[in-house]
Amino acid sequence: MSTVIKNNGFTNETLDWKAWLDVVDPDTATPEQQEVLGMSHPKARVQDYYLFLVHQPAILRQRSEAFNAIMYAPGGLARADRELSSLVVSRINGCVYCASVHAQRFEQLAKRHDTVVQVFDDPHTAGTNAREQAIVKFSIRLTEAPQDIGPADIQALKDVGLPDNEILDLLHAGSIFAWANRLMLNLGEPELAKQEG
Repeated sequence: MSTVIKNNGFTNETLDWKAWLDVVDPDTATPEQQEVLGMSHPKARVQDYYLFLVHQPAILRQRSEAFNAIMYAPGGLARADRELSSLVVSRINGCVYCASVHAQRFEQLAKRHDTVVQVFDDPHTAGTNAREQAIVKFSIRLTEAPQDIGPADIQALKDVGLPDNEILDLLHAGSIFAWANRLMLNLGEPELAKQEG
């Protein structure tokens, strides 16, 4: 694992998430639930988040298809930039679990953790270069005041080299975390992952 970062209640440590409500037993799940768990995430059959959401398999299917397309589709905005936006939105929304996951993914893809330290410390001043700073600023604005976004916000992204398709990817990545964070924050809580072995 990379350097452990703990700041303002956030961490890049691996966390689990415990649902406050009953989850579906994967051994007794319906065929539709099994199918949706299989396409959602490699660990969906052991994570409370998916085992709770699969109570409504049609909605989880749509959520997972959208999430996977937004975060993992080839081309467009670099994966590290999508993870940075997700990290910033999660930090602003106070979602400790999502922030830890996307801090780790950013570190894996960017091969550094300096920006994660900055986001945990104060997202409003984070970013190691003009591109990162623009992505961070846009992600914060999308989270705190989406009704106020206008042409100047889009131009600021173009000014640091983001073409239209990357701006759309950034908007999708930041927006889906408004949804993901609210599910996580209102259905359960993070806890330190149990060590294997």
